[in-house]
Amino acid sequence: MADLFDAHGAELLRYCTGRVGPTVAEDVVADTFLIAHQRRHRLADGPARAWLYGIASNLLRRHRRSETRALRALARTGRDLDQTDIADGAAARADASALTRRLAAVLAALPARQRDVLLLYAVAELGYEEIARTLDIPLGSVQSALHRARVKLRAALATDPATTASPDGGSR
Repeated sequence: MADLFDAHGAELLRYCTGRVGPTVAEDVVADTFLIAHQRRHRLADGPARAWLYGIASNLLRRHRRSETRALRALARTGRDLDQTDIADGAAARADASALTRRLAAVLAALPARQRDVLLLYAVAELGYEEIARTLDIPLGSVQSALHRARVKLRAALATDPATTASPDGGSR
């Protein structure tokens, strides 16, 4: 089990941190390896990385409500609730804030499967086949879910928010 942790612990933590923030991510990764240890007889000859991501994804589903609420709050406020030092880099974040809010709103609105596939691809850097094994869905479903998520993201990020808001702050 220590070999599995050494090989995949850091990347699993990075993926989970991107999904639920650092505090919950540490708990999810710890729970992932606890479950993996308890179920080590199920690993057999399969790919350990996909198996671990599958366990983590199942645990992350339990946190979906919190994740969706946090994304919606980020979309509304533009402020990451896990961020502790607001003063550092405020000027650099000013432009990124609007983009982050738009991105968070789109992520929150994506269907669960599309969000899972997109984040496993973009954050965990899994390939299509690994995502299919991780989520236990057909390869074609991974491809179509990723395509649909990308189309929605591109459309949302391509719109210019300045053209959709009137000078008084209301929408046109």
